[in-house]
Amino acid sequence: MASTDLSSYRDQHFKGSRTEQERLLKDTTTMYIGNLSFYTTEEQIYELFSRCGDIRRVIMGLDKYKKTPCGFCFVEYYTRADAECCMRFINGTRLDDRIVRTDWDAGFIEGRQYGRGKTGGQVRDEYRMDYDGGRGGYGKIIAQKVAPNTIDHR
Repeated sequence: MASTDLSSYRDQHFKGSRTEQERLLKDTTTMYIGNLSFYTTEEQIYELFSRCGDIRRVIMGLDKYKKTPCGFCFVEYYTRADAECCMRFINGTRLDDRIVRTDWDAGFIEGRQYGRGKTGGQVRDEYRMDYDGGRGGYGKIIAQKVAPNTIDHR
């Protein structure tokens, strides 16, 4: 698979047919960026991703309840060629000590900037079993099971 090919991931909440989603993904200039640190700023996103072309806008992913960053964002370029450059050269690079993941997105729609997990953040973070300081510590489910004073924050 070439780095600019479509991945197998499809947004399960997409409002439309699978065929429509495939068509939008083939023409999109919007990228989903995942595995970001909760501390990565919009300015850092602009700094790295503008190396591939002119950015129309960045939409930071937010915790649905706290309205704080929760480890993902959308980067919308003006042209498909710039977005392809992003897929080719930025996917798998390091930002804020994390390996970022880029993927095609069918296009940002208001409301998608919020985490879809039960606790407001990302579902993946709720089930994480390890400690990850860049992603808020322990996974939410583990943190709830373990008394706060017994968590080792090394």
